[in-house]
Amino acid sequence: MSTDIKTVLQLNQKSEFSSATIPLPSSKSESNRVLVIDALTEGTNKITNLAEARDTQTMIRLLSKNPPVYDVLDAGTTMRFLTAYATVTNQNKVMTGTPRMCERPIGILVDALRSIGAEIHYLGVEGYPPLAIHGLSAQTANKVKIRGDVSSQYISAMLMIAPILPQGLVIELEGKVGSRTYIEMTLELMAQFGIDYQWKNNKISVEHQAYQATSFAVESDWSGASYWFSLLACAVSGALFLEGLKENSLQGDSKIVEIMDHLGVKSTFKEGGILLQKQPVKGLEKWDFTHCPDLAQTVAVTCAILGQNAIFTGLESLKIKETDRIYALQQELAKFNADLKEIEPEVYQVIPSVTMPSEVEIQTYDDHRMGMAFMPLLTKTRVLIEDPAVVNKSYPSFWKHCEILGIEMETKS
Repeated sequence: MSTDIKTVLQLNQKSEFSSATIPLPSSKSESNRVLVIDALTEGTNKITNLAEARDTQTMIRLLSKNPPVYDVLDAGTTMRFLTAYATVTNQNKVMTGTPRMCERPIGILVDALRSIGAEIHYLGVEGYPPLAIHGLSAQTANKVKIRGDVSSQYISAMLMIAPILPQGLVIELEGKVGSRTYIEMTLELMAQFGIDYQWKNNKISVEHQAYQATSFAVESDWSGASYWFSLLACAVSGALFLEGLKENSLQGDSKIVEIMDHLGVKSTFKEGGILLQKQPVKGLEKWDFTHCPDLAQTVAVTCAILGQNAIFTGLESLKIKETDRIYALQQELAKFNADLKEIEPEVYQVIPSVTMPSEVEIQTYDDHRMGMAFMPLLTKTRVLIEDPAVVNKSYPSFWKHCEILGIEMETKS
């Protein structure tokens, strides 16, 4: 943490939950994409239900005020998407963020933008923010190659600006494609604003065309929903209703329904959302998180609590997130005698807990998902969460929603 004062949230043990309704936040992933598309649309869109997440509010503020320096704080999608946006709109911008943000790579995106004619310079370490954008005065190529196994955000950033480019764009994805569902989300959102595209084999083609003004309501956030699935999975009994989720979702993290079906949660879609109910644990042997990496922390903690020796793959991108999430998980799981062990290159096994301490204090590593993923531990022991405000990045009302379930909390400084 950046200060000497440590704020800790104490979550007192609770293992049974009466039926309650959680008013989930809106999707940060959808919101940030729609905001860029809206900024590139000729005409007036009607966008509703935008996320309360700090990342989204940062995007809204920067797009509306348009300062000479885009300080994205710790928002990865905001950094990548606005880098492409500022370039295609031919602006002079400095892109920067928190110290951790400036440790997260952006070279693949910058190289792609340079290859089609952009002028971009690094202001510090090559391949990382901060950087200076000097626009794109003329498109010099209409084809670009991008690695698919590092971050789908680079690909989404290039896709959203593709229709605005005079020659359109063909993106060739090289190697294994990770987080494919996020790329599909980007394309489907573009389609809802009138854009045609083709995705054949490893090539995505978008011709020069105009975004069409429309009305769009952002869906509730499946990533945020995952923590309530986990809580119920770890609880002795209970039922929860999560508002605003759709069965045919654009969000890859809707896979949590299938995962948690193995871990003791039955899901039934109803009007206005989804009903979660306890059921016997079937067991989770293996899961590939390539296309839903943001679920990995949640599921790892759940398996560690439930005694599941699950095998995880597709975790490559976790090391370049808000923190090195592999390391952070290993450190915090150890506090209740569990582990995430690399048993062969890029293959991890959850070693579940066999003895539970009377109290566990969880560090959050400036990572919102660490604070929320470990919350379900309260079903087994008293939990202390350092820096609870870290959840503001994606789910500012998270602790208030815990209170809806009768979870007793006490903040200590």
